[in-house]
Amino acid sequence: MSASQKITIEVPTALLEEARAATGEGVTATVREGLRLIASRRAQRRLMELGGTHNIPYDVDALREDR
Repeated sequence: MSASQKITIEVPTALLEEARAATGEGVTATVREGLRLIASRRAQRRLMELGGTHNIPYDVDALREDR
């Protein structure tokens, strides 16, 4: 991991415990995973904005015949 920044945050106990149960990890790993998910969601939104405007240079029928 590259440079880190130590932070202090306040979160509802129930939310933190639910998140920790979901990850099976400690507080730090759980918060890191949450931040990664937020960053990933942003990238997913950008892809969705493309709206399928890219042409794929493959012939789908030809690919099916190749099976």
